[in-house]
Amino acid sequence: MDLRRIIRLPKRKVRGGILATVGYLLSPLSWWNDLFINIPLAYLFAIPFGLISEDLFLPAMIVGYWITNILGFILLHKGVVDIATNKEEKYSRKDFLKDLLFSLIYTAIIGALIAVGIIRFPTEYFQ
Repeated sequence: MDLRRIIRLPKRKVRGGILATVGYLLSPLSWWNDLFINIPLAYLFAIPFGLISEDLFLPAMIVGYWITNILGFILLHKGVVDIATNKEEKYSRKDFLKDLLFSLIYTAIIGALIAVGIIRFPTEYFQ
């Protein structure tokens, strides 16, 4: 047995575990991650755009939210593949489209929260 393969395998599993954990935290698969992780990250992403123009805040928050969700699914997929297999697998277009669909559904929910005023630009909370 090749010693390099024996050493590389545990490193790949550890890397896969880390990627899967971060991906799970960013993905919409847990009930709490939007409240504590994705929405705050999307909010922080949107603030600079809102400072340029408040009209950009909502679209930027939606884009930031999409980025966190899609990145979460990609990292989760890559991490699970690293853990479960010994071969390098590409992230397919089908995987991407499925992840994008889930993100669009959650984005509609976030858009509704912004539309009814639950989520607002920071300066609007103090008026």
